[in-house]
Amino acid sequence: MDIKTKKAFKLLISILIGFALSAASLLTSVLLLFSTQKDKLFPLLCVSFVSIIVFLILWNKKDSKFVYLILSIPVICIIAGIAVIHYQQRVDLIPTVREQNFPLDYYEPFTRDNLLAQLDEESLFKITGSPPVLDGATALYPLYASFVQAVYPEGDYAVYKGPVFCSKTAGAYEKLFEGKADIIFCAEPSDAQLEHFIDNNIKLALVPIGREAFVFFVNKTNPVNNLTIEDIQGIYSGRIKNWKELNGVNQRIRAFQRPKDSGSQTILEKVMGDTPIAKPRRENVSGGMMGIINEVAAYRNFSNAIGYSFLYFSTEMVKNDQIKLLSVNGIFPSRETIQNESYPLYENFYAIYIDADEKNENIEPFINWILSEQGQELVQRTGYIPLQ
Repeated sequence: MDIKTKKAFKLLISILIGFALSAASLLTSVLLLFSTQKDKLFPLLCVSFVSIIVFLILWNKKDSKFVYLILSIPVICIIAGIAVIHYQQRVDLIPTVREQNFPLDYYEPFTRDNLLAQLDEESLFKITGSPPVLDGATALYPLYASFVQAVYPEGDYAVYKGPVFCSKTAGAYEKLFEGKADIIFCAEPSDAQLEHFIDNNIKLALVPIGREAFVFFVNKTNPVNNLTIEDIQGIYSGRIKNWKELNGVNQRIRAFQRPKDSGSQTILEKVMGDTPIAKPRRENVSGGMMGIINEVAAYRNFSNAIGYSFLYFSTEMVKNDQIKLLSVNGIFPSRETIQNESYPLYENFYAIYIDADEKNENIEPFINWILSEQGQELVQRTGYIPLQ
């Protein structure tokens, strides 16, 4: 093959590879739109394409072993990309504890065969007139939905259509602030949430209606069964980094967190006191595009992971047999230890409304009924600890 024919042959091959690269680039761009690993795959893809283009240019310019070494770059990138995808597929198979998209339809009031707690007798109080618009935390939806089924007029109360919503804690506080909810059922507000109301001269009324345990959990294979509050503060401040420091295996601790202003993150901040919480790795906390929090953390049951939630949600709603709850200060979280206050991390949860002259006339009578014997019985039957 003469030099002229060889150059023409190389040019033809380069053109064909160029067309193939263009098609591959288009296809890959579409796939990346639906990939959960954009941040890892996109740089590898860019390096791979650039190196192939450099190779094609140099290949047509001169003969050199160095030119062929450039081919190792896209090969390495492709292998790395396959490894990333394979790892993510394995991770996706690991059971999770997550609150977003939890099937709350099973708890919608007045639907057939729902899972709501019910009274044995007719409620002594019934809502007449305009029912208060309700919202709240995911873990408390089964409770306030059971209140609705007991005292609201029968009707359609689809969870995402209202007037009985479940926007999760941060969303519920925002709806309350905007006047789109009359009562929300949540943990106490975070400092930032409370300051938001105070700065706008809005007075909140927080009425405790029940009690719940704040719990920490690990993979069931983790040999650690107990943590002290000081251990928890050490883990979430970043001071304690390895399970071997807590008589566990030699593995780095992967401490999952919830988004700021979520109910459980607010309680974690309370547990930490004056100890600063270490900033988590991005994959250890939920996030969304443009910094807007759209998801809650998916607590992957890695053997080195630790997460937190509330007792009822983590044991009754999720029912994940791959996790185990931890004792705190030697006390295991249970209904009995919450009731007798021996478990150290118990918290009240609240019916919260704006204390103003102009408010729904049924707010206070409804909350008074929740605090009555019948309302507290529903608290207990749902799986929480009543105040009485």
